[in-house]
Amino acid sequence: MRAPSFPPVDRTALSSGVAVLLLSAVAGQGAWAQDLRIAHVTLISPELAGAMRDVTVSVHEGRIAAIAPGRAGDGSAAGSDAVAFDAHGLYLAPGLIDSHVHLEAIPGMTAEQERQHPELARAAREQIPRSFLQFGYTTLVDLNSAPQAMAPWRSHALVPDTYFCGGAVLMDGYPMNYLPKPERYRMMPYMLIEPGSAAPDGVDAAAHTPEAVVARMKADGAICVKTFFERGFGSAHDLPVPQLATIRALVHTAHAAGLPVLMHANSSEAQRFALDAGVDIIAHGLWNWDEALPANALTPRVRNVLDRVIETHTGWQPTIQVLFGLRDLTHSAFLGDPMLRRVLPENLITWYTSSEGQWFRDQLASDFRTSDPEKLQKQADRVFGTLITRDERATAYLAAHKARLLFGTDTPSAPTYANPPGLNGFREMHNLKAAGLSPAQIFRMATIVNARALHLDAEVGTVQVGKRANLLLLREDPTRSIEAYADIDRIILGGRLIDPAELYPPAN
Repeated sequence: MRAPSFPPVDRTALSSGVAVLLLSAVAGQGAWAQDLRIAHVTLISPELAGAMRDVTVSVHEGRIAAIAPGRAGDGSAAGSDAVAFDAHGLYLAPGLIDSHVHLEAIPGMTAEQERQHPELARAAREQIPRSFLQFGYTTLVDLNSAPQAMAPWRSHALVPDTYFCGGAVLMDGYPMNYLPKPERYRMMPYMLIEPGSAAPDGVDAAAHTPEAVVARMKADGAICVKTFFERGFGSAHDLPVPQLATIRALVHTAHAAGLPVLMHANSSEAQRFALDAGVDIIAHGLWNWDEALPANALTPRVRNVLDRVIETHTGWQPTIQVLFGLRDLTHSAFLGDPMLRRVLPENLITWYTSSEGQWFRDQLASDFRTSDPEKLQKQADRVFGTLITRDERATAYLAAHKARLLFGTDTPSAPTYANPPGLNGFREMHNLKAAGLSPAQIFRMATIVNARALHLDAEVGTVQVGKRANLLLLREDPTRSIEAYADIDRIILGGRLIDPAELYPPAN
């Protein structure tokens, strides 16, 4: 949900940058790849009817080369110098996919604060990709990015496989409304300008039609298109929203280019619009029912939206953790959670407790019109508690009717420190469980369903010969317990065997 912070974009630089990004990604994968022989493991993959016990999985040049019964696998397809790993008693599963992240900024820090604290920022940026991996996320999809923003992220020594969607943002709509004029027009390469709207000075409207922005995204290496229907919240509550004809044209053009379309939509009105436009994935749960608080039982109008999601087989990301990322800012105990020390540098957590680090919490307090911490927490618990309940009930309804639910966290959903990388996904799993989903349903959401929805299933999402060796060795069966992801034995990223202990922040 957050506003992006792209630098000014030069089209020629972007076009040449795509080739550089692809070459660097291939080079990195080759450097990491190890030949592996994982013996006597129990294989868990979402396309299988059940577990395969005592098998040997061979990895060669970063891909799965063979899957064979335990003893037969001793003559591995991996080379003779393969690293042998006896995985007796462990479970081998595909790495997880978080299909909704934002990687351009450090959670809870503004760009100016990052410039003022370069060492703090450097440590944070080094740690964030490791924290995603620590909880099993070997594939990420940034839903509003561009090659220039992806390049520094992919330059880290250890980083999940990362893809991006281009953000087709309506001129002056959400989220570009948070950026100052006229910089916002230079910073949003895929901005949409609708017929009849006057283009800003120096901007060619012909370069910002649905057809033009999709062509540019495709050339830049995007795997999907993200667009938005958001009238706003807080002080910005009457933002412009796109015309239905514009988004239908965007969907038609994107589909012709082989790109799925996602829409930011969290209200009844927005999700009806998304369904009318024919988007492939609704990139939020339904928590804004356009009905007065505190109603939280499914109403006929809300059920009608959800039934259409089911009937059209539209993908739907619950993203319940978005709401906790705002509510938890008001809880003083949040930064004392020892789990945070697994995913964030200690000095960053300390900075969050400072008056400077509390800037976004103070902004939230201003929206609630109170500076009293106790009153703020009570108000936030009441308001966000109702929205959480609404999203949980909508999610439960869709799950019970076998809707196409996708796993995505929107990490971070805003400039909040309460959406910590990696750990945020683990907490989202707990939210989904609280909504009534089983561990097996959550496992499928974060693997094969995500992979198919975003056209990544030829590469990841299952444990099958030929696919990327993005795998998890687990001490528990993930289809039976989500706690399996809290204590992963080993992570395999493109054939590289990683001990999770390597992924913790260094001691200060």
